Amino acid sequence: MDADIDIAVLPLTATDADRVSELLVPPLTLDAYWLTDYGSPGPGSSNTTYIVGHSWEGRDAPFNRLSDPSLVGSEFTLTTLTGRLTYVVDSITTHDKDTLKDSDIWDIVPGRVVLISCYTEDPWGRNIVLTATPKPT
Repeated sequence: MDADIDIAVLPLTATDADRVSELLVPPLTLDAYWLTDYGSPGPGSSNTTYIVGHSWEGRDAPFNRLSDPSLVGSEFTLTTLTGRLTYVVDSITTHDKDTLKDSDIWDIVPGRVVLISCYTEDPWGRNIVLTATPKPT
């Protein structure tokens, strides 16, 4: 299965208000955002890399496609300034928005990539979380 997501990933740094509230809402665009306060993808990564974006009810948006459990085991590629990196999807889970901040997805796992969006079937109450690890070479 392929989610067919081809999207630019822009940097997003948390504000002081974001850190205090423990909430971070990406800009209301169709773009994806890399949370710069955490890891960056690639060899030498020292933390998890987080990429966030919006799902849109009634509108085609790239992150709408994450709410598909058949994506587990599929691969995706991130293109960075230093090259292309391939990851394998390990899991897709949903979390209540008010408990996501306490989830184990925030554990430091060097090399891991986590994609976070609204769950398309409940965009106001839950998040979809896709975790992936580098493809073995």
